[in-house]
Amino acid sequence: MQIRKLLANRNVPAWLLMILAVAIHVFDETMTGFLPFYTSSVTTLRERVAFFPAPTFSFELWLGGLIAGILVCFGLTVFVARGGKAIRWVATILGVIMTVNALAHLLGSLYFGRIIPGAYSSPILFLSAVYMVFRGIRGNWYTREEWPGGLPGRERSSNMG
Repeated sequence: MQIRKLLANRNVPAWLLMILAVAIHVFDETMTGFLPFYTSSVTTLRERVAFFPAPTFSFELWLGGLIAGILVCFGLTVFVARGGKAIRWVATILGVIMTVNALAHLLGSLYFGRIIPGAYSSPILFLSAVYMVFRGIRGNWYTREEWPGGLPGRERSSNMG
């Protein structure tokens, strides 16, 4: 697909903005020491609650998994551009998860009385994720086959001779 056509679908810029915001957020978390903060929080919660179902990670596994996830999401851009119900659900659910993630960093900063790791990029992540959820709910996600009246910008060929 040509870049211009790809970006003409307003779902694509929303998707790319969110994934870029996630990448910025991962960089922020990496540079501000999120993993040690997270690990100590999970360890404390496990001591207080008999079963707390949150995993702990090594730095390599944590960062490698996040980078792989971001790359997979960039790869899904073609499917976002094509539309359809399945990718609409994926985009909307990921947008909701990222909205909650951003809010957790912001509200966590209020709770702890200091800026916690990952909070600097959380407003960007929040805005882009909310926009993705909006596009997921209100955007046009028709596939080529579902588009009413055919694809826009394409003339229907007539076989009238």
